[in-house]
Amino acid sequence: MAKVLARAFRSLSVRNFRLFAAGQVMSVTGTWMMVVAQDWLVLDLTGSSASELGLVTALQFTPMLLLTLYGGRLADRYDKRMLLTVANLCSAAPALLLTSAVCTGQVRLWQLYAAALVLGVVNAVEVPTRMSFVGDLVGPGLLPNASALSAAYFNAARVIGPAVAGVLITVLGVGWVMLLNAASYLFTVAGLRMIRPAELSRAAGAHDRIRVGDGLRYIRSRADLTGPLVLVAVIALFGLNFQLTLPLLARTVFGANALSFGLLTTALAAGALLGAFATTLRRGRPSSRLVTGSAVLFGALETAAGRAPTYASAVVLVFLTGFAQLCFAQAANHRIQLGSDPRYRGRVLALYTLVLQGATPLGSLLTGWLAGCWGARTGLWVGGLVSCAAGCVAVALGGRAAEAKKGTTPGKATAKESVENST
Repeated sequence: MAKVLARAFRSLSVRNFRLFAAGQVMSVTGTWMMVVAQDWLVLDLTGSSASELGLVTALQFTPMLLLTLYGGRLADRYDKRMLLTVANLCSAAPALLLTSAVCTGQVRLWQLYAAALVLGVVNAVEVPTRMSFVGDLVGPGLLPNASALSAAYFNAARVIGPAVAGVLITVLGVGWVMLLNAASYLFTVAGLRMIRPAELSRAAGAHDRIRVGDGLRYIRSRADLTGPLVLVAVIALFGLNFQLTLPLLARTVFGANALSFGLLTTALAAGALLGAFATTLRRGRPSSRLVTGSAVLFGALETAAGRAPTYASAVVLVFLTGFAQLCFAQAANHRIQLGSDPRYRGRVLALYTLVLQGATPLGSLLTGWLAGCWGARTGLWVGGLVSCAAGCVAVALGGRAAEAKKGTTPGKATAKESVENST
């Protein structure tokens, strides 16, 4: 058991990664507290409007759709530590402004729109930079483990953040949650500034001369990268809209209060956390079958969660859905990242981020429309069915490609044998 735990946490032996991870735990916990507070405030201001909640989500993720590829270029060209420092300070600014508006009773819906848009612009740079920075912190040998641990602390924050936010909203109000989120970014900044630049690992190469188009051409030439990216894009568009579907399910289907809503979000995160710890034992690049199989499992469980008859059964099914979601996301991430040339890794991860999170504006608007027309459950079970179907198609295509590859030479032999037999 001790050896298993040592393997699971071996990346934490690197000082720079420990500092980075500690700051991220605090910051991401604050971010998830903010997500719950923001969604709850939007529902309060709009009378539980699914379309308005979908619009806020779309505004936050639209910049990811437009700017992430350029964010990946910045990550490959400039000092990632400085980029992340500036990004975290910029993220704290709208949180502070919203705190002031809420505490003075002057908050308006347009302010939430503006804050979501600003945060989206910052995230277009921060997300691909952060993902590629993990490789600089630990080097290629520990990258699978460090990536899985990053997912683990991210989902640990998703467990803690919504639960704490639900309690604080009930006891103290939304303003305090937003203030704590603003303060949490300082922990990440402190960790980044304590990192020793001399101990970072950065692949040598002419990064400055590689343009966005060069990165796209590189990805297009790699079928083993484009396949998982397409599957991630479809599932992200239809199946990963939990920021919208879970608040609506909790409030409009089960009549839950802020505390119960936080618990439902925590269940998703707890399942994802378990999935993240399961993937920490991975040492190499996962197979395409693991990626597609986990996609099918995720779609089936999300469909079941959308049909859950009671709040208790919804919590259980959402937990299992979170586990399958993380297993799929990590399998796809590791297959893409570990198969990429380090010179292009920032751009490859930018495209991965683009299809994973950039699809959210379209997905949230579509899901909001579906939920508004046919009820909150629709967003979950329709997304699950589409995700499951996409996984099944990917399994079939992968199996056909494997058979074609194996059958080329034997096929010729078989034809020759048939001719000989006929003579």
